[in-house]
Amino acid sequence: MTPRSLLLAAMLGCSLSLGPGRPAVHGADTTAATGAARSGKAGPWKALFDGRTTAGWRGFGKPGFPEKGWIVKDGWLTHVAQGGGGDLITEGRFTDFEFEFEWRIAAGGNSGVKYFIDAARKAPIGHEYQIIDAAAHPDAKIGPKRQTAALYDALPATSPQVKPAGQVNRSAIRVQGDSVEHWLNGECVLRYRIGSPELAAAKAASKFKGEARWGTRFPTPILLQDHGDGVEFRNLRLRELP
Repeated sequence: MTPRSLLLAAMLGCSLSLGPGRPAVHGADTTAATGAARSGKAGPWKALFDGRTTAGWRGFGKPGFPEKGWIVKDGWLTHVAQGGGGDLITEGRFTDFEFEFEWRIAAGGNSGVKYFIDAARKAPIGHEYQIIDAAAHPDAKIGPKRQTAALYDALPATSPQVKPAGQVNRSAIRVQGDSVEHWLNGECVLRYRIGSPELAAAKAASKFKGEARWGTRFPTPILLQDHGDGVEFRNLRLRELP
C-alpha cells in the first residue's frame, strides 16, 4: 500500500477494504456519524522523537528521562533487554490524534504502546497496542488477544500481517471521538468504539475488569513499555485530528 493510499485509508477510518479482509468493528459503526468531523482539517504531523535526543519523553512516574535502560542509537529509541529504566511517556497529552511509529522487537521479546494512560496513577494501566514475538514469547500462545496489534487482553486484531522479530514493522493508533483504530503495515486490523457493549464485554472478560477508567477516553500521553525485553522505536510522529 502506498503512503498516499495509507493516508487516504486513515482519513476514511477503516472504510476501505484492506489486505485479506476488513477488521471486525467492535461496537456500532461510527463512520457515518463522524463524517463531518472527518472532513475537517487534521493538524500538521509533529515528530515525537527527533532520532538524536530524548527530548519530549520522561519516565512514567518520574520527573525526567530514565538514567538506564533506554538509549538513542542509530536513529532508534531503544530499550536494552533487562536494562531496567521503566516505561516512557510523552510530555504532551493528546485527545483526538493519529500516532504513527515503526518498531522492531528482539527475538522472544514482548512490549507495547499504551494510550488512555492516567499519569497520576501509580501503575501504567491503559489501552495497549500489543507488540510481541508471537513465534517465541509464551504470552502470545494464550491467544490472539495477546498478539501483535491486539487491544491487549481485550480484543484481537484481524489477520495481522506481522514481520518477524528483528524486522521493521509500521504501526498506527488512531483516536477520533469514540472510534479507535489499530493499524499494522498499511492495514487497519482492529476498530472498536469507546462506550460500546462489545468493549464492555471484552473488559469484563479481561484482567482490566476492576479498573474504573479502562474503557473510557480522556487526554492521554503516549507510553512506550519496558517489559524487560529488547525493543526499538523510530519515526514516531503524531497529528491532532478534528
